Amino acid sequence: MSTESTAAAPRLKRPQRFQTSIDERSLDQLLPPDDQARTVWAYVERLDLSPLMARIKAVEGNPGQATIDPRILLSLWLLATLDGVGSARELDRLTTKHIAYEWLCGTVSVNYHTLADFRSKNEAFLNELLTQSVATLMEQGLVNLEEVAQDGLRVRASAGAKSFRREKSLEECLEKAKQQVDTLQAQVDEDDGAVSRRQQAARERAARERQERIAEALRQREQLAKRQEQVKKEKGAKRKKEPRASTTDPDARNMKMPDGGFRPGFNVEFGTDTASGIIVGVDVNNVGSDSGQLLPMVEQIEERYDQTPERMLADGDFANLDDIETLHTNHGVDVYAPIKNAESEKAKGNNPYQAKPKDEPGIGAWRERMGTEEAKKIYQRRAQTAEWANARVRNFGLRQFLVRGLEKVRAAALLHALAHNLMQTILLKKRLAAV
Repeated sequence: MSTESTAAAPRLKRPQRFQTSIDERSLDQLLPPDDQARTVWAYVERLDLSPLMARIKAVEGNPGQATIDPRILLSLWLLATLDGVGSARELDRLTTKHIAYEWLCGTVSVNYHTLADFRSKNEAFLNELLTQSVATLMEQGLVNLEEVAQDGLRVRASAGAKSFRREKSLEECLEKAKQQVDTLQAQVDEDDGAVSRRQQAARERAARERQERIAEALRQREQLAKRQEQVKKEKGAKRKKEPRASTTDPDARNMKMPDGGFRPGFNVEFGTDTASGIIVGVDVNNVGSDSGQLLPMVEQIEERYDQTPERMLADGDFANLDDIETLHTNHGVDVYAPIKNAESEKAKGNNPYQAKPKDEPGIGAWRERMGTEEAKKIYQRRAQTAEWANARVRNFGLRQFLVRGLEKVRAAALLHALAHNLMQTILLKKRLAAV
């Protein structure tokens, strides 16, 4: 008999995945005290959502199913934006899989249709919310609007390059879309069980929306053609290729992206207060150039806050001479933007910072101003604010829009501005408390 002892088997705690258990903790106990969702909810609770509340038809004492609290939907989208989530379906999934989103819902069930509709149909409300929130910060002395930096951000559209078609192709697509709508409407009396009413309604809705998009693409293609003819008459420009429009998103335009390539996209314009880093103005257009965008931003800020910035900081693409003169003469705004070809003018022995004989007063003052050391120091603040704000929303996921149409795209851009301002406001108040 062997004297060697046999090694004993190790005693382990093994996973028990089929054993039921009851967790008596509430959602509030499961969510960490410092979770970002609590910050978002605290912010939304202080907002005036009366415009949204006024639309709700189900009221106390009358029949009707209770409506989801708009504060839940707004807080869900703000948190999703901070987390870089732009899809309504993904947000719907998170409300049942992620404790922070579950906590915001608080057992209220939502679906992606409701979430998508809330974002796409509330562009005007989100725009007013930006105004109200910034005005509140102005009253608290956190924003002064003395100096605003502006920069454009090219963002991919929810459309492919192959969706752009010429007039003849668009007309053919429109005819096919009409035929598809007629065919689906004729299938209403289809055998029971072949397709549910909900599926049939969804198919008809999708076909109608496609028909509407193609019709809109034809309309916008016609506008582009007229604009080409007008430019040709005014400037004698050479005839360009026949204009095309997208059947997926008629509002999108092919434009140069940050990587140098050309893809369908939108131009998002942010105006940022340089003292606070708060975004005070938002616009979205389908023009691939920033030229001519400075004046509309100043007019937007004036309309929002009844106050005009003293200085506007922008890069050379914004240096439109007409805008510079109008801002100087009609608004009293000094523009700080680089003078184009300044280095080449210096190489020729010319002084680019000297007013030219034909310059109007505002343009001449701008040239002379940009040659001073003070202007160079002021202009440095543009990158610290405008480009920083753009980089931050990029980090929040603003790389491609998942919605279509200018109105819906503006709503998504406004959500990014509100999310940025929320985080920046927290930082500003911490700094103020530390003083």
